Formats: sequence, C-alpha cells, structure tokens
Amino acid sequence: MVLSVHGTCAPGFERVREEFERNFTERDDLGASVAATVGGELVVDLWGGDADRTGTRPWERDTLVNVYSTTKGMTALCAHLLADRGELDLEAPVARYWPEFAQAGKGDIPVRWLLSHRAGLIAPAEPLAPGAAYDWEKVTDALAATRPWWRPGTAQGYHAVTFGFLVGEVVRRVTGVSLGTFLRAEVTGPLGADVHVGTPESEHGRCADMAPAVRAADKPSSTAFGEAPQPPVSGLTGHPMAPITLALHYVPIGDVNSAAYRTAEIPATNGHATARGLATVYGELANGKLLSAGALERLRTRQSEGDEPDLVLRAATPLAETWPWGLGYMLNQFGQAGPNPRAFGHGGMGGSYAFADPENGVSYAYTMNRMGAGTSGEDLRSIHLVGALYEGLTGLGAVGL
Repeated sequence: MVLSVHGTCAPGFERVREEFERNFTERDDLGASVAATVGGELVVDLWGGDADRTGTRPWERDTLVNVYSTTKGMTALCAHLLADRGELDLEAPVARYWPEFAQAGKGDIPVRWLLSHRAGLIAPAEPLAPGAAYDWEKVTDALAATRPWWRPGTAQGYHAVTFGFLVGEVVRRVTGVSLGTFLRAEVTGPLGADVHVGTPESEHGRCADMAPAVRAADKPSSTAFGEAPQPPVSGLTGHPMAPITLALHYVPIGDVNSAAYRTAEIPATNGHATARGLATVYGELANGKLLSAGALERLRTRQSEGDEPDLVLRAATPLAETWPWGLGYMLNQFGQAGPNPRAFGHGGMGGSYAFADPENGVSYAYTMNRMGAGTSGEDLRSIHLVGALYEGLTGLGAVGL
C-alpha cells in the first residue's frame, strides 16, 4: 500500500514513527494518530492513513475520531476537578447531589462507587428504545429508578455506557451545566486541547468514520458492526442476558458515524478527539497540573480487591477479567502504559488509548478508526507504539524507573 505518514518525532523517538508505519503495513490500521509529551513538550505528533473506508478522505492533522471509552478518562477528570475544589465529596452519597438517585435502595451509594464501577448499575432495569441515548434525562431518570444488579460495593462490573450518565449527572447537579460543557470550559478550552464530548456540528466535517475490524479474531465484543457474545450469566441476579450484552445494549448508542451520535453527550463512549488533544490533557496531569498531588494520588488508588473478577469484562477478554480500577481510571498493572506500574489512563473499544505517567512526566495517546482488540490496552498497535516511546526515553536516559 502507498502510505503517507505526516508529523514529527523529536530526536531519539524515531522508532515510534517506524512502529506507526508498521501499524498500517502489518497491523491493518486504516487511519490513525499518535502523540506523546515529555515534561510538557510534544515529542511525538504523527498522523496518517484514511479518514473513511473509501480512501477518499486523508487523515489530517486535525482529524477527530470517536475514542469510545477513552472518553471515560475525561469524564472522571471532571469529577476529580470538582472534588479537588471541595465542591464534590467522593465519599458522600450520590443522593446528596442527585436526590432522585436514592430510589430503589440506592440512598447510601457513594460517588466513589460510580467512578470505580462498583455501583451495580450497568444498565437500566428495562432496555431503552433506540435513540434514547440522545435524551439525557430519559437515561438518567431510568438509572435513578433502577435497583442495582448486584449489591453495591461488593463487586466490580464495568459500566460500559452508564458510567458517563451516572458521573455526568453528578457533575451536572453540582455545576448546573452538562459534562461536555464543563469539560470544555474548565479543561479542553483553556488548554486548546481538541477533545469533545458533544461535538459541535461545525466540527463534524473533520470527524473520521469508524470502520470494522479486518480479521474476525480482532472483532471487539460489541460494536456498531457486530453482535455481542452471550456467555453464561453469573452474579447478575439470574438475568437471562449476558453481562456484556446487558451493559452495552440496554442503552443502545446507535450509528457511531451519524451526526446525532457525534452531537450527543454520551460521556462514557462518544468523545471525539485527536491524539494530540488527549496527550495534552494527560500531559497536564503527568506534570502536576490540573489536580493537586493529593487528588492525583486519590484517583490512582486501587479500588478493586486482589484478583477480584469483573462481572462484565470477564465475558470480553481474559486480560480485562481482573482489571484493577482506580477512581475512573485503568491502572497500569499489565504494562499497557509502559514500565511504570503507577501510570494511569483509559482505553476505548476498538483500540484507542491514552495515559499519564507522572513519575516520568510522560503522556501518550493513540486514536484510530479501524476497530481492533478492545478496551483493555491489549491492542498490539498501541502496545508497539508505547514500547517504542519508552525505548526512546530509555535511550535518552529519561526514564527513572
């Protein structure tokens, strides 16, 4: 294939460009971007390939793309900003800020359990109709009325879609504005970071179209392009649907390439971003900005216990079965974010990934439109890029681990 990769790598990071090119020639990438910062300076900023499946739109420097659950890292950041300012108590009951949430025995659930996937609210009590995900109050009202699927606090289960509505509604109740509006006003706008939850129609022309995986083996557990698997249920009160199916399909998100999806605020799944934009935000976190030192420690404190199985993700991938969660972030226990076990970030269904490594002052983000291995950071495209990034840092004597 004829490939044009654009952008720059600082001296010492040339291997990142080599691996980025291999993602296209050997690992089926269609269009993608990767960015990394060290000490707040952009050392990798690359993009290439196609923004659509027909090859008629090249991926540009400012191409936005749906990053699925990588969005959750931005959503969690909004809650941590409020907590750091003393406007939100993560130990307080959700109902203190959202009184209707106390229905169905949920009056004592703390905000912290929303962030750590321990609230037992992976789906509303009954499936919502197509298009309901675009109606914020319809979804949040349904979740407020739902009895948890398991006893809250006793187990973790990935809140694939509902995470954003739950945390986002708390942010809305505290601030009086939507999560996307708060994120733009307090984080991405001031930083000039190209990250959106609720992408304005004026920006849709630079959004890449998502494309399905090339190989069946790479097919994610549930996407707009395929059916979710249905393994036996365990731990979800005998519900006849599989956990991953329940979590992803009770709030159907619709066509991810549609204007309606891009414009809506679905803060667990529909952030649209450039890799540079995500790396900019995580770079601020990696270098002690945006949050206090105490808040940074709090968000990456492990919330799961030992090898506690995730009631939802165990149906999707073995690596994610016992994923260790911080408060809204995936902790780097499996090396997907380099050698520092204290790095944190979030991945998205299909392969996008972004993280901060505060001990080394490093941030990283990879975005793409070809669906791949999933949310857990297993995607080999990102793994090779991260490996090359830290190889460069080691060669420059910049890694302190």
